[in-house]
Amino acid sequence: MAAHLKKRVYEEFTKVVQLQPLEDLPAKKLRLTKPSKSAALHIDLCKATSPADALQYLLQFARKPVEADSVEGVVRILLEHYYKENETSVRLKIASLLGLLSKTAGFCPDSVVDDVIASLQNEKSHQVLAQLLDSVLEIGIKLQDSVPLRTRLVDLAYKYLSDTSHGVRIKCLQLLGCLGSVDKVPLKEAAESAPAKDVQKIIGDYFNDQDPRVRTAAIKAMLQLHERGLKLQQGTYSQACKLLTDDFEQVRSVAVELGWVLSQLYPESIVPIPSSNEEIRLVDDAFGKVCHMVSDGSWVVRVQACKLLGSMLQVGSQFLEQTLDKKLMSDLRRKRTAHERAKELYSSGEFSSGRKWGDDAPREELDTEAVNLIESGACGAFVHGLEDEMYEVRIAAVESLCLLARSSPPFAEKCLDFLVDMFNDEIEEVRLQSIHTMRKISDNITLREDQLDTILAVLEDSSRDIREALHELLCCTNVSTKECINMALVELLKNMSKYPTDRDSIWKCLKFLGSRHPTLVLSLVPDLLGSHPFFDVPEPDMDNPSYIALLVLIFNAAKTCPTMPALFTGHLFRHYAYLRDSLSHLVPALNLPGVKWSWIPDVEPGSTHEDPSQQFLQTSLERVHSLQNLGTQGSQELLEYTIRDLQRIGELQSDLAGKADFSATYLRCHLLLIKALNEKLWSLAAPLYVKQNSLTAAAVKQILEETYKMEFMYSGLENRQIAIIHHMRLQANALQLLVTARTTRGEEPMFGLCEQFLQEIDVFQRCFISELPHMQDSFVDKLLDLMPRLVNSKPLQMVKILQTTLRQSSFLRLTLPEQIHRASSHIIEPAAESDNPIRFTSGLVVALDVDATLEHVQEPQSSVKVQVIYPDGQVQIIHPKPADFRNPGPGRHRLITQVYLSHTAWTEPCQIEVRLLLAYSSSRSKILNRSCKPAWGESTDTLPALDSTTEGTIPFSKPVKVFLMPKPARR
Repeated sequence: MAAHLKKRVYEEFTKVVQLQPLEDLPAKKLRLTKPSKSAALHIDLCKATSPADALQYLLQFARKPVEADSVEGVVRILLEHYYKENETSVRLKIASLLGLLSKTAGFCPDSVVDDVIASLQNEKSHQVLAQLLDSVLEIGIKLQDSVPLRTRLVDLAYKYLSDTSHGVRIKCLQLLGCLGSVDKVPLKEAAESAPAKDVQKIIGDYFNDQDPRVRTAAIKAMLQLHERGLKLQQGTYSQACKLLTDDFEQVRSVAVELGWVLSQLYPESIVPIPSSNEEIRLVDDAFGKVCHMVSDGSWVVRVQACKLLGSMLQVGSQFLEQTLDKKLMSDLRRKRTAHERAKELYSSGEFSSGRKWGDDAPREELDTEAVNLIESGACGAFVHGLEDEMYEVRIAAVESLCLLARSSPPFAEKCLDFLVDMFNDEIEEVRLQSIHTMRKISDNITLREDQLDTILAVLEDSSRDIREALHELLCCTNVSTKECINMALVELLKNMSKYPTDRDSIWKCLKFLGSRHPTLVLSLVPDLLGSHPFFDVPEPDMDNPSYIALLVLIFNAAKTCPTMPALFTGHLFRHYAYLRDSLSHLVPALNLPGVKWSWIPDVEPGSTHEDPSQQFLQTSLERVHSLQNLGTQGSQELLEYTIRDLQRIGELQSDLAGKADFSATYLRCHLLLIKALNEKLWSLAAPLYVKQNSLTAAAVKQILEETYKMEFMYSGLENRQIAIIHHMRLQANALQLLVTARTTRGEEPMFGLCEQFLQEIDVFQRCFISELPHMQDSFVDKLLDLMPRLVNSKPLQMVKILQTTLRQSSFLRLTLPEQIHRASSHIIEPAAESDNPIRFTSGLVVALDVDATLEHVQEPQSSVKVQVIYPDGQVQIIHPKPADFRNPGPGRHRLITQVYLSHTAWTEPCQIEVRLLLAYSSSRSKILNRSCKPAWGESTDTLPALDSTTEGTIPFSKPVKVFLMPKPARR
């Protein structure tokens, strides 16, 4: 019976299912919601059985992020629990959470500001009250555009300023500094309305608060008003001066800054000198007081004072010079005229001999502080700063000396001896800063022999940074006598023999030393060359670096001294031709008898025309503009000859290397494009073309690599050059599309590629819409005209249009800016092809020292990498630390790091290859942000695939091979 009943139920169920199809069944709707933060917090706080549990829940909640749409509910839950809680620590944590939640991105706290302010009414704890005021401050900063709310919060600060707790008063002063105004603000206390008060006066009243933390907060609030663009009142200056003698260093430190701010606001205002009838400019008075703080008992205040001295450029010269002398000069004392002294004698009314009135009268007691225009403690401020026991103070004093000396040449001459003495400081950072300072003021100074002797002694320093900085200093320094030139040459040659790695830096130093002092070098030429009026001298060895250094000095001096070549011996002309060809960046072009150059026009003495090398560069670029009038073979030959000439002029003229290399790279890309488009393979059928497309594909790859080099390895490019680079890249992408179309079967795979290429055209138009008028008859100009047709075409039709347009588009003329610099690097260590192998145990780690110079590299800390290629083909890329980079001069960087090598399977002596790479990252969004506004009034958000990024590395140094000799691992 039971089996029969089960069978009957199954049959009835089958009928129901068959009568009602599955798709007609009503679908059950699901609603996915995020769990509410406020509800979860409410449950946690309700579960708390003690204040300790509630505090623990709040601490856990503070570690979790809160969405903007949940902040308001969380705040109300916190406030609800705040009113119920009696424990101070819990209320304090809730108050701090209110401030953190109000800073949530995307949340506007205007909906909870009333509730947060209301929580202040009945609060008795000073700590909680201060924390609530801090949260109110965060809300006010976020809503500071609301004038009514700002006024309300300022009134709230006025109300609690009289609190007995220093923490509450500090928060109120911060509120006034961040939200207050110099306008008259009504003070509302209780139900009465008091007279209007000035916020600066109210803050100034707390300069004399009994708590030093409140005094510090008051001064900071006044400085905050200044940072917000509100002009401080001049009367605040006297209050700031009184605070310079405060017992607490924090007060004195901010008081010095406040006095400096007022001296910049009212430099020409006249202030009286205490206890005298004299008056002085406010900036001079403030300068004297800041100088006095250089002798403060706190090194923090001394550093602050030394830093501020360098920015007080409007101070009088007599006060400025007083900082270098510990004895007070008579010019800075109040002196009476002869008439005033005679009148004083006459008014005394007493006499003894009858010959002179008042000759026996007692002399008045002089108050030294009353008659000085500058405090005696301020005398020799920089002397005290440079002799301070803290090296931070000495560095700050050196930096300030640099700023003041650059604005005053007479002061630069007077402070020179003090800067030279700092070259012997015990701290390397101080010595380095002194050298950099003297280099910055080198245009205003001329070194004497004794000063140069002290400077050259630093060449014995073991620090490479110190020696290279000193070489940079000598490059831009003027010396007074020929003995100085001889002394510098001798010491530099000693330096080169002791530190051979400094050779290139010393050669560059002698180049500028000779060009700056041609007349002084002229008198030394016979002695330097060892020439004799009657006898021939032996020809020196050209492989000697010291002899090359000597010739670099002489040849650079001869550039502006036409009488010097008459002193040259016969072999010197041959040596000049050799050095001019091998070290063209160190040896200038000279008009010497018997020396001719076939690659540039002859240099005429005294010619004022444009540099012949520059003329040759311009002529070469103008010559390639006639490519459209030549055939295919003629265009290729002209491009090849021009590229060869540009490469050669870039090797010979260092100042034109950037322009020449950039132009040659652009022409090389165009040459590759012409060769690829004129291949005979385009006339073959697609099945035959599949196996023979390697040449065109390689050309596309090389063009893309060269365009990335042009964009990221050259600095000084303008928007027009960037547009030309991207135009060439667009042509390479079109060529790549043609190759892909001939090697791909079917149209379906081509739809995505064609859509992507149309996006590239759209990106180009958005980025370089301002440059399109200068691209007439170019590839992109023709594509924009054909854009409606391209959008509606099938892939094969689009490919035919692109191929025809590529062949018919004209050569885009290249225009160059004033200066282009190419990023370059030179690896000094490890030395190439060294005979000394590096020995290490197989399986262990060996450290390889890498020392390289970088030229014109932007942001090297993030872009420069070290590549190591092992004998088995493995590649290791090392990211140097930011601390490994140094900046010895403008546009130059130095990389000194260590590379750790290890290889478990290393058994035989082999060579590894080390080179430097320049990393780059190119994305569409970066292009749009860097270029002009988008076209058609659209935003960049409408552009699809904006996050597509191309990253890569570019080798920009010659590879160096290092010989490693492993030892067998120990068992």
